[in-house]
Amino acid sequence: MSIAFSSRSGKQGDGRLAAVFIAPAFLGFAVFLLWPTLLGVYLSFTRFNLLTPAEWVGLDNYVRMVNDPIFWESLRVTVVYVVLNIGVQTVSALAIAVLLQRLTRSPWLRGIVLTPYLMSNVVAGVVWLWILDTQLGIGNEIVMALGLDRVPFLTDETWAVPAIALINVWRHVGYTALLLFAGLQAIPDDMYEAAKVDGASEWRMFRRITLPLLRPVLAVVLIMTVIGSFQVFDTVAVTTAGGPANATNVLQFYIYGAAFGRFQFGYASAMSVALLVVLSAITFVQYRLTRAGQTDLG
Repeated sequence: MSIAFSSRSGKQGDGRLAAVFIAPAFLGFAVFLLWPTLLGVYLSFTRFNLLTPAEWVGLDNYVRMVNDPIFWESLRVTVVYVVLNIGVQTVSALAIAVLLQRLTRSPWLRGIVLTPYLMSNVVAGVVWLWILDTQLGIGNEIVMALGLDRVPFLTDETWAVPAIALINVWRHVGYTALLLFAGLQAIPDDMYEAAKVDGASEWRMFRRITLPLLRPVLAVVLIMTVIGSFQVFDTVAVTTAGGPANATNVLQFYIYGAAFGRFQFGYASAMSVALLVVLSAITFVQYRLTRAGQTDLG
């Protein structure tokens, strides 16, 4: 009886201790994420401009959103940006991670790869704005030195979105590569050694060993990067401000303009809720298709 009582008391003590450690994180989650999300959902059903009390309008904001061509164009621009950014970033990061794994594991090299990520998006945007300037940027000086015409990277409708996508690839690829590099550490070296004995090439080992066993980590990284890419804002705000001719007016920038430019907080909240639903659906589909919760490592 005393042993059972002691065991029960120990479990209760562990539960209280766990609650103490969890409380700060839960408080931060509730104050800075859960409450703003619930408030945003409520405001999406209202007309609110900060100066007057919120007025309940039901589904009016959502009806307006469905009939808003700028909203759909912003969503299209965002999707194009995400496809370019994620496609180039994932392939580049995977290549860097494999090179770090197969050729060298130098911590100095890993630090160099991570350096761009230590720079804020705003600073990176300003630096690349100068580099890609059509008249004075060193990027166009290099283009001219190659015998080509100057390229209006950030002032042309065709080049603007790819340019912004590649700027963010440059900034985030090192961090993504290190996440994948960490996943590669879980793959036993014995598998590569056995494959070499059988005469497998590096490319064959990559296809038959690295990719299948890295799949769960790669899936989680893809989910994280896709969510982050859909929320691009600061790079656009610093470099193009949504231009030229709304060519880079991504959804987050349009939401910001509606809220803080035109004080239409109810409509901005409705678009934010729509973005939340889109990201939730994409995340669910990605998780199921990539089987992110399963591993092939026995």
